[in-house]
Amino acid sequence: MQHYKIYIAGAFAETTQKLDVINPYTGEVFAQTFLASAEELETGIQKAENVKEELKHLPSYKRYEILMQIADEIKSNRKQLASVLCMESAKPLRYALGEIDRAAQTFLVAAEECKRLPKEYISLDWTPAGEGKEGIVKYFPIGLVAGIAPFNFPMNLAVHKIAPAIAAGCPIILKPASSTPLSTLELAKIIDRTSLPKGAVSILPMDRKTGNQLVTDERFKLLSFTGSPVVGWELKKNAGKKKTILELGGNAAVIVTESADLAAAMPKCITAGFAYSGQICIHAQRFFVHERVFETFTQQFVEAAKKLKQGDPANKETDIAQMIDEDNAKRVEEWINEAVKGGAKILLGGSRQGNFVEPTVITNTNTKMKVCSEEIFGPVVIIEKYIEFSEAIRMVNDSAFGLQAGVFSNSAKEIDLAFNSIEAGGVIVNDVPSFRVDHMPYGGVKDSGLGREGVKYAIMDMMEARILVK
Repeated sequence: MQHYKIYIAGAFAETTQKLDVINPYTGEVFAQTFLASAEELETGIQKAENVKEELKHLPSYKRYEILMQIADEIKSNRKQLASVLCMESAKPLRYALGEIDRAAQTFLVAAEECKRLPKEYISLDWTPAGEGKEGIVKYFPIGLVAGIAPFNFPMNLAVHKIAPAIAAGCPIILKPASSTPLSTLELAKIIDRTSLPKGAVSILPMDRKTGNQLVTDERFKLLSFTGSPVVGWELKKNAGKKKTILELGGNAAVIVTESADLAAAMPKCITAGFAYSGQICIHAQRFFVHERVFETFTQQFVEAAKKLKQGDPANKETDIAQMIDEDNAKRVEEWINEAVKGGAKILLGGSRQGNFVEPTVITNTNTKMKVCSEEIFGPVVIIEKYIEFSEAIRMVNDSAFGLQAGVFSNSAKEIDLAFNSIEAGGVIVNDVPSFRVDHMPYGGVKDSGLGREGVKYAIMDMMEARILVK
């Protein structure tokens, strides 16, 4: 049994409320930490407020050194951090290692970006009233940031809130998912070894009632939430005057045209469809394939999916393992069964055992089925055919979500049409919607969210412009 203290404004502490952490693969409690109460949260808030001015005036070279130290220590502890992540989330080790690498990269990008925080000179004599005057625009830290991170990328999605906050000069209190709090508590040990002022970062697992203060307390000036649309939009309604950034997932689509290189596309599509059992915001859930290549693509896809290796996520050969818990696995199973009752055809998989769901491929679906219209967040994909490219775009857009989409095509006209017509925050050409590097703007439209992550863009949200006119 491993024991973790929570991180309250630069101090590691225990509380009266214990939190068991379960390995989803074994079903056993393997670690224990604690839940912060309203009292511990208040301590974090007050100490964050106390260091707010110090952070604001911290020179960029010091921020850079702190962020680089964190990045370097993450890389030095790569295997150990990946092992913890793997155990708490059942994320296959190959993907856990990739997430740790990305977390280090995110801090590296933040280190670089903190050296070029924006400033601007504005000529004001565009009108007679501005003659003889000039403006200097400077961006200031917005203040205390509340971060709420999900279970599926417990390290890197938390880092996408913490690293920009440090770069911008904002204190932050982060609430990790209760099922996967250990990655960020390991990160807290690294942060604590830097010269960052104590109080700048708190990492506090909390129950929902206590955590709701992150949303309602006016001392927080920005709320950054990653999670489900139902929860996210409700939080926004309750957030009051604070700025709110929401990354809420989707049911990402892939268009495969007749000009696509299927040999190059196939491994990418398989990974996008089934990595981490589909528990990824940009999981490729819907595939729309041109009728001339539909049979070939579908056959190759099913055959490739059959070769995915199920097993212990700690085994480096494992491709797919258990979902985060049995409740989510049961939900996925219900959605599959609902589709079959509505006339859909299962080409592969469809069964559940405990919290493991087989890689599942479905066709003959319609948009009234949850496997099409909702975010399944499981190892399930649908494949349907189209005739005209414009029809494929319509099918992609026939969704309440719009996070990212992938288009496999060698036609410049189709690529241009896709970028200008697909309702999504990103269109990925000759790759899958699950492609993301950590400095690109990342976020969606419609029910997929509000605002953009990606280090530079998160930093901008954590700062506000003020002008000096002289």
